[in-house]
Amino acid sequence: MQIRIGYDIITHQDNPTPMVLVLHTRPELEKFFLRPDDIRVSPTVPLYEYFDCFGNRCARLVAPAGSIRLSTDALIENHGRPDEILPDAHQHSIEALPADCLQFLLGSRYCEVDELTPFAWATFDNGPRGWARVQSVCDWVHNHVTFGYEFASPHKTAVDVLKEGRGVCRDFQHLAVTICRCLGIPARYATGYLGDIGIPPDPAPMDFAAWFEVYLGGEWHTFDARVNTPRIGRILMAVGRDAADVALVTAFGLHELEKFEVIAEEVLSPAGVGVH
Repeated sequence: MQIRIGYDIITHQDNPTPMVLVLHTRPELEKFFLRPDDIRVSPTVPLYEYFDCFGNRCARLVAPAGSIRLSTDALIENHGRPDEILPDAHQHSIEALPADCLQFLLGSRYCEVDELTPFAWATFDNGPRGWARVQSVCDWVHNHVTFGYEFASPHKTAVDVLKEGRGVCRDFQHLAVTICRCLGIPARYATGYLGDIGIPPDPAPMDFAAWFEVYLGGEWHTFDARVNTPRIGRILMAVGRDAADVALVTAFGLHELEKFEVIAEEVLSPAGVGVH
């Protein structure tokens, strides 16, 4: 299937403000684009691209005083299958993990592994290992945390989510990521596009989505503690230790968001059938 993805973001700043952008998809998806996800900047300013330590494609610029618009309108091929379920994917012993996985066992800004380790082992120690253990973590978080946009806070951590029992999609993932790390399973935060493909349309405005990945059976696999069901059409933008590593726009100065729109939709033929 073909999926149209894009965004239209306008911010305002009183003074020239350096910014870091994580608005591209992952480099490994580049070969699937039919129309690239180039960042359009208005007014035009120099844009410098680089790859961060997690392999994400990033950009940096200095936004002028006043308003700046960041946008893209891309088209990408997607296999059209739901997230994989691989119940035989095994959990690695710590000593057998690749070195680059070890950082995803440690605490980070929003994922306080040290504080949640007693809870994680008390709650999940008697359950199965591997894929089933991660799924049990997702089930628990999904059933014990209430979703609501009114619960959003940029300062909320996994410990806060556990205490409050409410949050937005990033909070579900932060709690699940932290518990998995406590249990010795490398887990990393992921962000990207997830449209209403194969499900009833959500009347709420489209937003970027959060999910997480775990390292089992020698590969990274997708889990989502918020929706807790396989979905079609995930388009991965970036991965990191938590949301701080993959913030879409990081401004090194005061700024105000004036507009924020996201597009993630299947492209249909005139007959209403997905284009393949």
